[in-house]
Amino acid sequence: MAAGDLSFALVASRFNPEIVDALIEGAVEALKRHGARPERMEIVRVPGAYDIPVVARKLALSQRFDALIALGAVVRGDTPHFDYVAGECAAGLTRIALDTGVPIAFGVLTTDTMAQALERAGGSAGNKGADAALAALELANVLKGLDA
Repeated sequence: MAAGDLSFALVASRFNPEIVDALIEGAVEALKRHGARPERMEIVRVPGAYDIPVVARKLALSQRFDALIALGAVVRGDTPHFDYVAGECAAGLTRIALDTGVPIAFGVLTTDTMAQALERAGGSAGNKGADAALAALELANVLKGLDA
């Protein structure tokens, strides 16, 4: 699975920067390990996870990218805010991928605690940003193969 001349956009929230910055680092490093060139990666920051889909849609419609990688961290609190943000982010990204045909890897952590998020951003549970990048890479290659 090689990145070759594939282009990727990473859409990442600024909320929970300690976690999201680690997810971005994991995603970029994973793509580079598979031959992606830095000039073919664009990182776009948005305020929070709820804001990821609108920017992802614009990037997907631009037809400049073979795959998108959504990165963020939504940590459950004492209110139902978590359910709305996480659910709408996931649903929006799914709809955009289906409508545009551009794969969007879901690297938005949805955890009960900050400790769980940190474990998934380079801790004992690995780096889910890297996992999302590899999923995006694989999907981009699958779709390219189907076009051949």
